[in-house]
Amino acid sequence: MSKPQSFFHLHLISDATGETLLAAGRAASAQYKDTRAIEHIYPLIRTEKQLAKVLEEIDAEPGIVLYTVVDKDLAASIDQRCAAMGLPCVSVLEPVLTVFQSYLGAPAGRRVGAQHVLDAEYFRRIDALNFTMDHDDGQLPADIEEADVVLIGISRTSKTPTSIYLANRGIKTANIPIVLGVPVPDSLLTAKRPLIVGLVATAERISHVRQNRLLGTTTTFDAQNYIDRAAISDELSYARQICTRHNWPMIDVSRRSIEETAAAIVALRGRTR
Repeated sequence: MSKPQSFFHLHLISDATGETLLAAGRAASAQYKDTRAIEHIYPLIRTEKQLAKVLEEIDAEPGIVLYTVVDKDLAASIDQRCAAMGLPCVSVLEPVLTVFQSYLGAPAGRRVGAQHVLDAEYFRRIDALNFTMDHDDGQLPADIEEADVVLIGISRTSKTPTSIYLANRGIKTANIPIVLGVPVPDSLLTAKRPLIVGLVATAERISHVRQNRLLGTTTTFDAQNYIDRAAISDELSYARQICTRHNWPMIDVSRRSIEETAAAIVALRGRTR
């Protein structure tokens, strides 16, 4: 018999967008399956006045406090007020900055939002995202050679969300659907530059996902065949044959998150370069 789920308040204070905090908080919360965090996110907190309002809200709904604030005075205010309220409080970046300072022999610059500067890396990621959106679901196949990665697979193998995740890391990613009995584009067969990866899953998993995607389909759409496991098995067999014939690596996404699939692809890129 499973335990009833309990809840707690998780307060995330950031002087930037809060993305780092949110990722850290959710990674920790995920370890407690019977407990769910009620997230309170406070981005762009850079003045004592802004912080005072945040601390009032925390006092009204006490819980765990995580923060990424580089201003030492603001950080001290958070620590002192949380101690007075008897709440656990952690500066997520401070232990990491301490290690960097110790190893590099110099203190951190304490720049607010330093990871979001409009530098060459930022524009590389934007360029990758634009490319990926333009080359989603088999669009512009003639440009495949410009891609860093090409994902292929039958419908509902997470090609698009994985492509977008990779693009956010600066990797130009195209994706091409595999349809039973339909040859893949010639440009894919002749491509030399991109890493081509096949995404596969179990027929059961794909059938389940497809059942949740039937809303909004047209009356002429063959829904029964779309979710039929035997038909899906045929599609998967065809996709595997194509990948095997061309020696393209395959990743089973049945039990992988988008992040895990992307990490596996990045690792493949590292080994094939």
